[in-house]
Amino acid sequence: MSFSINSNLGALNAYNALAKVNAQTQKAQTQLATGQRINSSGDDSSGYRVGKELQSKIALMTSAQGNIDSAKNMLSTAESALSNVNDLLTQIKGEVGGANDPAKNLASISKDILAMGDEIKSIFTNTKFNDTSLLTASTDAALKFKFSTGAQTADTINIDLSALRSLDLSSITTGSTGVLTSATVGALNVDTLQSKVEDALGNIGNYNQRLDVKSNYLTSAISNAQASVSKIFDADMAMGQLDSTKGTIGGQVSTSMLSQLNSAPSSIMKLFQ
Repeated sequence: MSFSINSNLGALNAYNALAKVNAQTQKAQTQLATGQRINSSGDDSSGYRVGKELQSKIALMTSAQGNIDSAKNMLSTAESALSNVNDLLTQIKGEVGGANDPAKNLASISKDILAMGDEIKSIFTNTKFNDTSLLTASTDAALKFKFSTGAQTADTINIDLSALRSLDLSSITTGSTGVLTSATVGALNVDTLQSKVEDALGNIGNYNQRLDVKSNYLTSAISNAQASVSKIFDADMAMGQLDSTKGTIGGQVSTSMLSQLNSAPSSIMKLFQ
């Protein structure tokens, strides 16, 4: 063993060991402080990338879940309006049936039907969702709605209510060219009109079923993705505490050894006494 004062290799090795122990301790303590195993890409580059991609997909799926809820609310608004229209049409059919009774006042019956017809027209005109008309518009395109329902661009649902735009209400509303009178009320037929309304209600039910399926899938997919992100990023707190304690003790020992090795060359002075 040679004695040198220019290069204290033992102290240098102890210093490197101390630096390494301190870095490991700091990493363990940072994980404990943040609760995350990965705090930067340097901790685990591949895991960091995969985790961030999953978080991006979760954000998109969460947004899509909101879109689905919005679509359901829109359909619920349209369904409620059309259910009222259907009920009014049923009442109109009952009034028409009564018009074939000679004892009834046909003028009063026709007025009642026109009043209900005007209410139906009002429902079609004023049914809106977030200021968007749902049952009447100037073009078919205005009654076609597209909602994003997943993380992929192509994952969408198209809701088409344009069939309602062509409904002819002139026979049961006032101010039209063919105003209903006591002479014509008995021949009034709203079967076609009611059939189209019922078809629209059926379509809304189908749309809701599809939205329910997509919503259930997203709920499961979001939960699974969040579990994967947790597995990638979340720290094992128990193991982190063990690593922190081990690093603290190791740092103290390394510091003590560095101090001793750093003073070792002073023993050479005894050669000159």
